[in-house]
Formats: sequence, C-alpha cells, structure tokens
Amino acid sequence: MAAPRARRRSGSRREDSSWRLRARIRRRGAGGAGAKPGDLCLTCTGACASRCATKVRDVVAGGASRVAYHGQADDVPGDLARYIDHTLLRPDASAAEIDKLCAEAKEHGFAAVCINPTWVRRAAENLRGTDVAVASVIGFPFGAATAEVKAHEARRAIRDGAREIDMVINIGELKSGMLDAVRADIAGVSDACHESGAANKVIIETALLTDAEKVVACRLAQQAKADFVKTSTGYAKGGATVFDVALMRETVGPKMGVKAAGGIRTAEDVQDMIAAGATRIGASAGVKIVTGEKVAHGQY
Repeated sequence: MAAPRARRRSGSRREDSSWRLRARIRRRGAGGAGAKPGDLCLTCTGACASRCATKVRDVVAGGASRVAYHGQADDVPGDLARYIDHTLLRPDASAAEIDKLCAEAKEHGFAAVCINPTWVRRAAENLRGTDVAVASVIGFPFGAATAEVKAHEARRAIRDGAREIDMVINIGELKSGMLDAVRADIAGVSDACHESGAANKVIIETALLTDAEKVVACRLAQQAKADFVKTSTGYAKGGATVFDVALMRETVGPKMGVKAAGGIRTAEDVQDMIAAGATRIGASAGVKIVTGEKVAHGQY
C-alpha cells in the first residue's frame, strides 16, 4: 500500500499514538494487505480525513485522540501560549473583566484577545505597545446579519483597533445552496480587513454542518480570500473536534490558517488540535491551559 512514511521519534507517547493512528487508518482503509484496485488508500497522500471520512471516524471512535494530515502537524510545539486567542465573548462581560483578560494576555504571551466589538477600543489601549493582537467577532454568533452590515461592522472594529476579525458565515444560506451569496458575504469582510492590513478568520460552525458542507464552506472562504477558517462560535451544540480540524486542514491545504475553538480546556486538547492541523486556538481557559490548572466544563 502506497502511503506516506510516518516518522517515529523515540521517547514520546503522543508521537507514538500519532504513528499508530496513521497505521490503523491505513489498515482499516486498505483492508490490510488485500487492498483492491481503485481503493483510495492505494494512492493515499495522507489526506485521510477528507478522502476517507467514514474510516477516520471509525478510528477516532475506537479511541484515537489525533488525526495526522500531510503537513508537519505532528511537530507539536512546547510553547502553546502563542497559539491561543484568549477569549471572552460572554454578553455580560464587564470592563474590569476585559482589562483582566488583556493583562493575562500580556503576562502569558497569548497571540490575541478575542472580544466583542464594543470592547475593541478599550482592549487596543490596554495592549498598545505589545505583541498581543486584538481580535473581534463579527456577525456573532449566528452569522445571520446582512453582508453589508458585517462589512461595516468589521471596518468599525478595525478602526477601533482590531487587527483580526472572526466572522460567522451565513449558515442558512450555505444550507440553502446559496453559495455565491456566502462567498460574497465572506469576501466583503475580507476586503474590509485587507484594506487595513487585518486578517479575516471565517467561522463555519462545524456542529451545524455535514462533512460535505464543511468542505464547501472552507473552499468558499478560500475563494473569498479569507486568512483562516475556524470551527465554532462556542454557542452551538458542539465545538472543535480533531476530525473537523483535520478535515478543514486537508481542504484548505498548508498555507491557510485553521483555528480550533469551542470546548478546548486543556494543554492536551491544544496539542491534539495543533497535531490535527490547527494554527490558532480559541479558548476562554487560556491561563488555565498554560498553567495546568483544572478547568470546569462549559467554558468556550
């Protein structure tokens, strides 16, 4: 069976787990040594989650914690803070909590703070002169605002100091097959971002989509010149999964960013998402993740 060689590095249980997972996917996919002509596993390039979704789901259900893709995802970094958007999107978040969020982001070296638009200016003032970016959500959490409103909202947030925008796609339009409208919606925000040097991260809300719809959403985001695709708002029935991150990574390829968000509570969760292909992590439990403190369930 022609499959990419998996490098095993000694002394790491996580890397051994990743190697075993690859082997199990190949065995399950090819049916062992008796693979038949035409089986996708015979010409596999490592893009298992997108090409053989059912097989990978079976492997994950059998206890695997990670799915490797064809990039360098298994080189998981030791410094996780620089991958994390320290997030506070509760509607009742106070000014004092925003100030604390920013202070924690500076202390731990998080990539960004992710907040609602009303707090962008305050956060930008708090973080002036640091390497921590301000990210704001747009069309959040349902994505049902009109495209014109989203683009205007993005420009206002950028004017107030946001350097990254996390927009929610119009999920209803996607499910209705209105793909041109979805693409234009994303492109309007991408244009608003890029004219000011900001990045557009597109939330596709994976918990509400079929696997085929996830692939379509990612491709539309690419066509609309977005910078990232992102799994979740944290307000739907589910958050980020290893399978979805791997599927998104394999769909968009190695150059586009992939952000995993929703239900990520431990350093192991972060490592698993990075191993599956994530380049950014959204979490409200960022401090507890990097310090190893136990996190209560139910946080973003």
